[in-house]
Amino acid sequence: MPTMQSNPGIIVTAGDPAGIGPDIIVSALQRPLSVPLAVTGDPAVIAARAEMLDIDISINEVDPEEEIHVQPGGTINIIPVHCANTPEPGQLDPGNSEQVLNCINLAVDLCMSGRFQGMVTAPVNKAIINQAGFDFSGHTEWIAARCGDCTPVMMLASNTLRVCLATTHIALAEVPAAITPEVLEQVLSVMDRDIARLYHISRPAIGVCGLNPHAGEGGYLGREEIEIIEPTIQRLQQKGLNLTGPLPADTAFTLKQLEQLDAVLAMYHDQGLPVVKHQGFGEVVNVTLGLPIIRTSVDHGTAVDLAGSGKASASSLTTAINLAIKFAQNSASTP
Repeated sequence: MPTMQSNPGIIVTAGDPAGIGPDIIVSALQRPLSVPLAVTGDPAVIAARAEMLDIDISINEVDPEEEIHVQPGGTINIIPVHCANTPEPGQLDPGNSEQVLNCINLAVDLCMSGRFQGMVTAPVNKAIINQAGFDFSGHTEWIAARCGDCTPVMMLASNTLRVCLATTHIALAEVPAAITPEVLEQVLSVMDRDIARLYHISRPAIGVCGLNPHAGEGGYLGREEIEIIEPTIQRLQQKGLNLTGPLPADTAFTLKQLEQLDAVLAMYHDQGLPVVKHQGFGEVVNVTLGLPIIRTSVDHGTAVDLAGSGKASASSLTTAINLAIKFAQNSASTP
């Protein structure tokens, strides 16, 4: 078991070694941070990508047992997790999928043990991991399974908008059956608790989207709102949750409506995420609520066509690191 740090910090997973994860890590960590930070990844890959990008860095290989200190800009603490194959930027290799998952697993375990306060994940490619024989539907589900008994809730957050999902990475045809009273109650309860804790918002105001166009139009366009969503909202309101809805999704994100809300629950992936990504792509952070640990991530994929080109922006990773630090500080000060 790793020894506890006197000043626990943030751990970052390097993502797919053929994608832009190494690029954005090298770029983002040019600046000094206020807390210790370490990366789980292959030191040789990080060093090679820095050289390719003509960025001067100093790599400090560390053991999880070691005390990790606040590092100056341009210094990267790396807990080594070596690739099976030497990666080529832009060339996804299923042979390195186990290394990608080992980086995630190690980061989760170190957070669960209290060694780090939170984790930030660089992008991975779901298809290539599944091609390697692993059942991987996404970071959110994988990390939740590693953490144990919990209800993960996917949230994308910008400076002015927070959107959570009732369902995540499932086919659109499967969504209606997945919207149950039990699911909605679990998700909304997690949102209420964790948004209050992480953002220090007392009794957060949450807008709940309907599933169907116009929130079902009184049953003419679907009955999920009448039979499932509205009764669940009413039941939770009686328990003290500050909920509004069901809201027609085409008006839930208007400025007038959002002025009254701290977060919005969308029923499925593409009902809510295009809105927040359109608002601030590259400055949006993927947050997993409902975990016993803090986890944030970038809002984009591996962008293999940009790997090693110097054109990949580190803005989302920088924002994700900053938000993880803020969450850790807020959580520490929550009674």
